[in-house]
Amino acid sequence: MTGPRVPAHERGAALLAVLLLVAVTGAIAATALEKMSLSRAVAANGNALDQARAFARGAEDLAMLAIDDMVAASPDRTTLDGGWNGAVRRIALPGGGFAEARLRDGGNCFNVNSVVEGDRRTRLTRRHSGVLQLAGLMQALEVAEPEARRVAEAAADWADSDSRPGPGGAEDGAYAEGGVPYRTANSLFADVGELSGLPGMTPQIMARLRPWLCVLPVTELSPINVNTLMPEQAPLLAMLAPGQLDVQRARRVLAARPTRGWSNQVEFWRIDALRGVDVPLDVQLQVQLRTRWFAIDTRVAVMESEFSEEALVDARLQPSRLASRSWGD
Repeated sequence: MTGPRVPAHERGAALLAVLLLVAVTGAIAATALEKMSLSRAVAANGNALDQARAFARGAEDLAMLAIDDMVAASPDRTTLDGGWNGAVRRIALPGGGFAEARLRDGGNCFNVNSVVEGDRRTRLTRRHSGVLQLAGLMQALEVAEPEARRVAEAAADWADSDSRPGPGGAEDGAYAEGGVPYRTANSLFADVGELSGLPGMTPQIMARLRPWLCVLPVTELSPINVNTLMPEQAPLLAMLAPGQLDVQRARRVLAARPTRGWSNQVEFWRIDALRGVDVPLDVQLQVQLRTRWFAIDTRVAVMESEFSEEALVDARLQPSRLASRSWGD
């Protein structure tokens, strides 16, 4: 007894169905394996990142201990003794990785929040000295005076509490006219990158200016420590007296610094290289002999992952405390 005959045009259909089933099953298995591999890679990267963060915290803690030791050894004056400023310390990690930490003076920069004064919780108003110094720094970096003044005034209007534009500044109305309208912060700057959106600021000016800027969580004028300021940072000294102190003269001032640094502000302002320079009292007192803010730049490499962090340390009181932390370049 034989079964029904299979028509000639249907022969091989079963084999085709089996092959199709095998192909679909193979595709599902390949997709599952790919997702499993991706999950493993994500987990490995997350684990490496957690390790890198832990190593960065360790390097940060060691640097803060070094800051406290330095301040305790010389509470009234911070100098370049010991070669700490800008020095990189590297620690080898298991598996061929490393952790690097660079300690530097975190106050030798222009504090963008100094364009205003007051308390952020109540009222912030334009600070004339801060605006002049930002414009002076830009001019020292060879930015034309009109552009420099426009950006500086806009920075003050960005942070101050009122909605009235200052001379040459810009408030909400100027930003509402753009393709993507937005409003001024009316508060302290949280990041240097906020300056990129100011009227008059161009990518070229921002690239030139950014290395000289910082965001301190206070509205005080930039606490420039003339005992740790490097000759190549002469524009930061020149900005204190725009139109009176050029970069070349400021560099000569720093080159004439005593071996142990200046002992007081009066001694600094009376040196021959600054004869004829007339600055207001708040700028005279702005010059510091002790570093109050330190920056710690950390870079960690674990397995195939790299992690970078910048920490700002407040050393005005002891022990020092962490003021802010940011990640990435």
